[in-house]
Amino acid sequence: MEKELEVRQHNALTNARYEYTQLQLDLLFFIISKLRKGETDTVYKLDIMELSSLTGKRYNGAYLQKATADMGSRMLEVEDANEYQQLWMFQRIRYLKGQGIIEFDLTRHVLPYLFELKNNFTSYALAAALRLTSKYAKRIYPLCSQWKDLGETKKYDIEEFKRMLGLIDEKGNDKVERVSDLKSKVLDIAVKQINEHTELHVSYKLEKKGKAFKNIIFTVKPQALAETIPFELVQGAAAPAGLQQHQVDNAGRLLAQIGIITPTLVATILGNAAHVAACNKFAHDLKTGKHAKAHSLSGLLLTVLGIKKANSGPLFDKPAEVK
Repeated sequence: MEKELEVRQHNALTNARYEYTQLQLDLLFFIISKLRKGETDTVYKLDIMELSSLTGKRYNGAYLQKATADMGSRMLEVEDANEYQQLWMFQRIRYLKGQGIIEFDLTRHVLPYLFELKNNFTSYALAAALRLTSKYAKRIYPLCSQWKDLGETKKYDIEEFKRMLGLIDEKGNDKVERVSDLKSKVLDIAVKQINEHTELHVSYKLEKKGKAFKNIIFTVKPQALAETIPFELVQGAAAPAGLQQHQVDNAGRLLAQIGIITPTLVATILGNAAHVAACNKFAHDLKTGKHAKAHSLSGLLLTVLGIKKANSGPLFDKPAEVK
């Protein structure tokens, strides 16, 4: 069984102010997961096929080039009690044609936040971070991971929290000025995804000062990714890269529970990281009663996975393309 890949980064980077898209965050997480203690090289290669196997997506070259061009130009603001810094992650990004490889050359000024970690770092699971689809969930998940041993984050000033996530731009324009918008468009979606797809169960509370909301605090607890269902394990299914064996086992229990037992079909589902993640989410939804009115749970799941269209036969299984 392969050990689940872990991302480690300096807490200052976890709390930095910057805005990346969902794809850009996935690229960043994947790059950081490749860093190894004791290395000093600034150049790292990212294999798009490996990333695709973790996310279940295929990536369009032009779309990737636009994403990395924006990453190269976007600034990270890092601040502590002593100084405020404006940092850029990359000094060059190079595409190796015909190889599916992107080469990232890190700037020397960002290296201390990736290597000189000591005890001041955040760790979180790469596969879990990649499963999140909201860019705000992808930022809040590492933030909560930083405090997972204490059970609760520090109090974040709401305005500073918004700046961290890029919700307030450099001109002071606020994308979610109303608290109701912050909750519905950012926090509620992020919390739901983190609770469904990661090893953390989080919630949040907003504190008022006078009549206005001033602070936000997240509570953080460990959890199993999906309910353990008392059915026989599907044997012989090894965990795809980036997943732990218990995630595949839980998906196998779900398949047995709802009557999906054809060996080739089971192997197809459990051999795909994106399918396993979808099965764990389906198990969570099943537990909470979301699929209580479904006529056929097996048919519904196969439709969700893209293996079967509604009212039709099976489709060839292929990952979704990012456009």
